[in-house]
Amino acid sequence: MASGYGDSSQKIDYVFKVVLIGDSAVGKSQILARFARNEFSLDSKATIGVEFQTRTLVIQHKSVKAQIWDTAGQERYRAVTSAYYRGAVGAMLVYDITKRQTFDHIPRWLEELRAHADRNIVIILIGNKTDLKDQRAVPTEDAKEFAQKEGLFFLETSALEATNVEDAFSTVLTEIFNIVNKKNLAADDNPPNGNPASLSGKKILVPGPAQVIPEKRACCRS
Repeated sequence: MASGYGDSSQKIDYVFKVVLIGDSAVGKSQILARFARNEFSLDSKATIGVEFQTRTLVIQHKSVKAQIWDTAGQERYRAVTSAYYRGAVGAMLVYDITKRQTFDHIPRWLEELRAHADRNIVIILIGNKTDLKDQRAVPTEDAKEFAQKEGLFFLETSALEATNVEDAFSTVLTEIFNIVNKKNLAADDNPPNGNPASLSGKKILVPGPAQVIPEKRACCRS
């Protein structure tokens, strides 16, 4: 997957909406800043409501605009952000490896996501802040077991050190692309009214089930 940080004149073949969810202060905004602008701020403030940023990438010679929505983790914003799950084709559930409670809340976030989002959404579980491994409170095996049970992709990341952030987004976006591409090829074989199916420049609802992460891709680098 080739990547870049934006060319406004570039033709866009696909737009994929991805949401970042999880408790407050787990590093969602920092993960987004690292992916969208390759930045990290030590003076990050809590997200209020919902924000989003975009980055355009090339996957298999197609231009894909990733529209990443950063949702506030505070309880008082939950009703507001739930509306933004609609139309999302990918989701990143983020917890802080140094705070067990943030991992224990993941099932609740997953339940809410599945209640509001498309049932075939591609989901990755992310354990952030591996740069603080000496303070680890969530064993990697616990998260891997949960991800495999729920059919999620899984990686551990460090937004500060830029570890696995690119890989996490690449995993989700490439999986969405592959699912959409397979569906598009099938539609081309039997187009309505003889016209080839076109998904250009549209947000894509993912057809087909999300794929369970293969064991070889479940491993983590800290």
